[in-house]
Amino acid sequence: MGKLLSILRNPNSKDVDVFVDFENAQPTEQEEVTYRNVENVMQQAKAVLEDMQGYKGATVEIREAINNPHSEEAQQSAWEAVQKHVDNLKSYYDFSKQIESVVVLLLTDLCSGNMTSMEHLEQQQALFRQFAQVLDYTLSFDEAKMVTPSVQNDFSYYRRRFNQLRMKADNSQMEDDQGMTSEVQGRMSLFFAESRPMMKCVSDTTSRFVLEHDDIPLENITETLAKMAAICRVMITSTVYRDRLVNNDTVMFILRVMVGVLILFDHVHPNGAFVKTSVIEMEKYVRVLKQHAGNTNLLDALKYTSKHFSDSTTPESLKKTFA
Repeated sequence: MGKLLSILRNPNSKDVDVFVDFENAQPTEQEEVTYRNVENVMQQAKAVLEDMQGYKGATVEIREAINNPHSEEAQQSAWEAVQKHVDNLKSYYDFSKQIESVVVLLLTDLCSGNMTSMEHLEQQQALFRQFAQVLDYTLSFDEAKMVTPSVQNDFSYYRRRFNQLRMKADNSQMEDDQGMTSEVQGRMSLFFAESRPMMKCVSDTTSRFVLEHDDIPLENITETLAKMAAICRVMITSTVYRDRLVNNDTVMFILRVMVGVLILFDHVHPNGAFVKTSVIEMEKYVRVLKQHAGNTNLLDALKYTSKHFSDSTTPESLKKTFA
């Protein structure tokens, strides 16, 4: 099992000075069932992400159809072109539903029971690693989607054209070739309309988890998320820990995970992550992102995907650090 080394714990500090083996942590016997269930889903993540990153779309054909609204040939050409991509779009949406189920499994195991948050993260580090992989995928998917406007444009055209064909057929229950009803298309349309759809999916799922699992104290969840964020920050700022990382990409992986758990904390904590009294101490995280995240949009993701950043309780001095 990948080793979680607890080097120093100061009970009066909000920092957690540990090294988590995000690269190699393996499940214990107690983690095995959940780990395998999650692994079955996450094995698909790389393929879905690469498909999203390589998405080309039907921009040319759709533009031609819009510029020639009375040309049936142009409309048919655009319809045929966009149909080739609908399976891809449906797979992105369907996978978001699987991600939701995985988030629930992991939060249940990492936040329930009699163990403290640190005991969970120490003794269930393989599940912590999987939760980190979910957040890494989530933010990576959203980064790719934000620079691929053809995703939303393609589906908007597809849905508009499908409704035209449905009206011609006078069949309100008509399904397309992929078996999607108008209702399913509506949900997909809302999903792709979000600038960061996968993060919204995960944050909404986490918020529902809090509401639907009143047997798990809210403090268990917020403390676990806060500890996760602190671990990530310390691993980035400690040269000793960074030198232990084998893969060059792991630093960005940890930064994405850090931002992801901060966003989730802000969504589920009643006061959010930005208030002056928050255990999070957001200024430290902003400094880390500015120093180590380069030109990535992680700082924007934290700012615009959070729930409480724009609240009046967020100090103006903190808001200025995001500039």
